[in-house]
Amino acid sequence: MQAQLIDDLLDVSRIITGKLRLDVRPVALAPIIEATVETVRPAAAAKEIQFKVDLDPRAGEISGDPDRLQQLMWNLLSNAIKFTPKGGRVQVQLQQAASQVEITVSDSGQGIEADFLPHAFERFRQADGSSARKYGGLD
Repeated sequence: MQAQLIDDLLDVSRIITGKLRLDVRPVALAPIIEATVETVRPAAAAKEIQFKVDLDPRAGEISGDPDRLQQLMWNLLSNAIKFTPKGGRVQVQLQQAASQVEITVSDSGQGIEADFLPHAFERFRQADGSSARKYGGLD
């Protein structure tokens, strides 16, 4: 997890400086999602979180960087597990939606306050930035 955090920080630096390179090619999302689920499953099991995966077999390939897509899935699922209470549920779904594919990650966690939603994707922004916050990381 520590190595992943360092890699994420280095990637942010590369993005800021315009030096992030993408290896874009045809990618099937189902295997990426399955591999990521297996990586985070022990963390979910430790919190007794019910994990449901629903992968549409009709979902075709997309153009993307498989490493970045796996990083994205790891971040989404890790955060879902982190913010879901013990005994909760996390669901990841891949579906074909017309000419697109759609990934949905949902959980039974506390959610994001409505007034914070416009800021959710600002770099290094946290809903609870206090020194006494409950969760670590850059979420």
